[in-house]
Amino acid sequence: MREYGTGTAQSGFFLLVFSISLATFMAGLDGTIVNIALPTISESFHVSSTTVSWVATAYLLVMAGCVLVFGKISDIIGFKKIFLSGFVIFTLGSLACGTLPDLFHSLNLLVGSRMVQAVGGAMITAIAPAMVTAYIPMSERGKAMGIVMTLAGLGTALGPTIGGFLTQYLSWHWIFFINVPVGIGAVLLGARVIPASHGEGSLAGFDRAGAVLVFTGLASLLFVVSEGETMGWTSPVILGLAVLAVVTLAWFVRHECRIADPLLDFSLFRNRNFLAVNLLLSLVFFSFAGINYLLPFYLKYISAYDTSTAGLVMTSLSFAMMGAGILAGLLFNRTGPRLLCIGAGILLCAGYFFIMQLHPDTPVGYVVICLVLIGLGLGLVITPASNLVMNSVAKAKQGMVSSLTSLERFVPLTMGIALFNLIFLWGIVSIAANHNVTMESPVDLQIKVATAGFDLAFFGSFVLGLIILALALVVRQEIHPDYQNDEGGIGPGMI
Repeated sequence: MREYGTGTAQSGFFLLVFSISLATFMAGLDGTIVNIALPTISESFHVSSTTVSWVATAYLLVMAGCVLVFGKISDIIGFKKIFLSGFVIFTLGSLACGTLPDLFHSLNLLVGSRMVQAVGGAMITAIAPAMVTAYIPMSERGKAMGIVMTLAGLGTALGPTIGGFLTQYLSWHWIFFINVPVGIGAVLLGARVIPASHGEGSLAGFDRAGAVLVFTGLASLLFVVSEGETMGWTSPVILGLAVLAVVTLAWFVRHECRIADPLLDFSLFRNRNFLAVNLLLSLVFFSFAGINYLLPFYLKYISAYDTSTAGLVMTSLSFAMMGAGILAGLLFNRTGPRLLCIGAGILLCAGYFFIMQLHPDTPVGYVVICLVLIGLGLGLVITPASNLVMNSVAKAKQGMVSSLTSLERFVPLTMGIALFNLIFLWGIVSIAANHNVTMESPVDLQIKVATAGFDLAFFGSFVLGLIILALALVVRQEIHPDYQNDEGGIGPGMI
């Protein structure tokens, strides 16, 4: 491992962290940047909103299906090859997204190009935390992980804002073209600053059956939760894919528990602390999904803010998250991960509780305070939780576990959107039926019913916040023997 002290070596540390952070930021950004441009793309190709939604859905499905696969492959052939290859594929896919559809006036080419882009995105996202653990000394790891994981979440949060700006003032093509110069620069930088790495095996024994099963299972699952409301939860397609998801994922677990060199080692979850930390990380993004998805609708239709004002209000969460993430990295060695997780749990609970108190006349400052509290909680918890996971397993399994943490970010976000939307709609229907409220009822009464539906969904986030806080109270730092002698040592507050 390189020694990062001062001067040239210190600049090498920041360039390496910047290279990894750029990858996680761009992959997260492209998961959400397209959504706001879908109506414009729909008009451009003269297709329905249901058809154009595949531009976003295809990226998500391929990312979910591939991330565990590339995490395992990186353990076999090395991180640098996967990382650089992933950025090349991501960049070529982005270029294809911006050029090919118009050349042939085909939405199918845009969907296909998005799938190529997602393969590259899965490659660079899957191994980012593993690269921090593999290349950064223990004394600097908290800071590095704070930057990398914060920018991953920030990319996801800023996607709609950046996408809206590019679509309005340039064209929808630029949400893809912007990746090309960034991708070229990232490949050149990565080739220079990322240390050469070699895996500990051969692809000859790669678990191909497991790869097919997990790709099919996760892709089917996410299609069901993302398209169920549009197509109908009882439609033959949704029901069929739901059965396929359950069968293939159950088969995947059974297969992985029996194979000698699994894609995902489920025996790791026998460690209760490892299980608790991964559950905590998943619930953080799951609880956040409801707020991130529903609050813009609340601001627009209940508080009557215009779209630009609502978007500006939402950015307060992103900036709070970014600041807290960097702070968590700086404090990691001093306070230890457990105290940061507890503090984050308290902030999340407070933010979720206060956001349940919204009403049509709530001042914008109050909303911003709620979002800042939630953003601070998110920023404080992602870094220590990711470090807890990565530092607890052997170096030979870093790619595998790194891809797991990536999966625990965007899959709960997707599933959370679907669940919280269902809670919201169920709440409105139930409350309206119990109080005989119809479309002919006074507008102020309809608004009260809608507000109650939002409150019910936000209450779900608060309950999950309490569970997150409870998990934070019991998790502890476990350092695998592979890292006990890492350069920089282990800070006194880390255990």
